[in-house]
Amino acid sequence: MGLFDKKYCDVCGEKIGLLGNRKLEDGNLCKECAKKLSPWFSDRRRSTVEEIKAQLADREENRGKAAQFRTTRAMGEGWKVLLDEEHRWFTVTRARDLAEANPDILDFDAITGCRLDIDENRTELLREDADGEEVSYVPPRYEYSYEFEIILSVRHPYFDEMRFRLNGSSVELETTAAQQRPRMGQPQTFRTAGRPDPETCADYRKYRQMGEEICQALEQARSGGREAAPAAQEAPAEIERESPASATGQWTCPACGGANTGKFCEYCGSPRP
Repeated sequence: MGLFDKKYCDVCGEKIGLLGNRKLEDGNLCKECAKKLSPWFSDRRRSTVEEIKAQLADREENRGKAAQFRTTRAMGEGWKVLLDEEHRWFTVTRARDLAEANPDILDFDAITGCRLDIDENRTELLREDADGEEVSYVPPRYEYSYEFEIILSVRHPYFDEMRFRLNGSSVELETTAAQQRPRMGQPQTFRTAGRPDPETCADYRKYRQMGEEICQALEQARSGGREAAPAAQEAPAEIERESPASATGQWTCPACGGANTGKFCEYCGSPRP
């Protein structure tokens, strides 16, 4: 067969357009079928047609779970970890409408581990000298940037890891040159402040604490423990205080299934219908 011969998807049978082919081990897959695969799945190239068909069938079953999902706890900003404590399910997604996006819904028992990875990068800052050349400061100055990533290990037929970043943009810190008082008759000098303490940065603390909260919550969900008992015990009192005003105003978010009383869903931000 020639390079530009017509190709057809071995899953749905539709013609594959130019640059739309996704190769399988023993066939071809169109990009529309490829979009339906799990976003955490990365072994498509070495999968057979029958294996892809089996995954797509499982993904359709998953759609039913996504429609039933009722968010009881949400953590994160862009990527969010959503818990459905009634069904003992969780998902990791950027989507607001779960039924439409069909994110993978996993049982709490599928969790095998969770850790927060904080990646630090250092870049030297340069200045322009009188000749227009970039040169180092004396002493050198550096910019430090941090990325916060959750690495969630799971038992699943099509993937064993879910990696996602907590911060949308890098958290950056810069070293500064501190002025040093000169001795009598000596020139003024500067000394580097050294590596900055990242804990002094509010964004660093926010994402570190966010990551720790997610790992703790998932570990508790897996073990069945409820160390968050103080918050859970306070909840009934809060509901009781609000019940006169909210008894007729409670609504269920059609996107994520969360129970709410305000104008916007506290879990996914969708407006009240």
